[in-house]
Amino acid sequence: HGITGNGYVFTPLIERLAQHFRCISFDQRGHGRSSKPATGYNAASFAADIAGVISTVGLGKALLIGHSLGARNSLVAAVAHPELTAGVVAIDFVPFIETAVFDALDARVTGGAQVFADLDAAKAYLANRYPKLPARAIELRAQYGMVAVAGGWRPLADPRSMQAISTGLREDLAPTLRAIRTPTLLIRGAESKLVSKEAWAKTCTLRPDLPAVEIPDVDHYVQEEDPERIAQEIRKFWQSMPS
Repeated sequence: HGITGNGYVFTPLIERLAQHFRCISFDQRGHGRSSKPATGYNAASFAADIAGVISTVGLGKALLIGHSLGARNSLVAAVAHPELTAGVVAIDFVPFIETAVFDALDARVTGGAQVFADLDAAKAYLANRYPKLPARAIELRAQYGMVAVAGGWRPLADPRSMQAISTGLREDLAPTLRAIRTPTLLIRGAESKLVSKEAWAKTCTLRPDLPAVEIPDVDHYVQEEDPERIAQEIRKFWQSMPS
């Protein structure tokens, strides 16, 4: 999942994949119901967490499906732990994202750190922040991304952690994508405000051998806005991989 999100944002996608795969989704550190350590929000720490989950489950290599922050972390995990990774589906995060885009992300992340009077107020905020998300996606984000506190409801995502993660997302991802040898599918929302057309084009030039798919009529939150299409692309990618 992406920054400020949690594992439940994948629910609609999991429902479409569960008949083909055993699906495991989890809250990354700093998010949801996972721990919120004071440090350890670089890409290598997240990749180590992913490797730990795969090893603990003990079912062999995993197909990593990551969105935004999760896409970055999945790519890094695949390079660091190819023995645990069957493939990567990296949704709407690439190298070459512009500084101004990261500056805007910093502002959005900070804006979510507030207490809402009730869940309806939280949903209204989320609907305004994510205008293309279906109603069910908003419900999932509110239900599993908020916790009751004195005076109302606040996000489970830790504000201090979010700031550290947002800063860490600026790490240069090009060496990772250049080094990856695990089968990898790149996906972009055609209306994404995070992955510009220019950043996408540079990425495709860097690794023209990797399949790259743009999904029409969606922005950054690709798998929440069009889970059916993403499930189709994942199944097609899996079937194309060497057995």
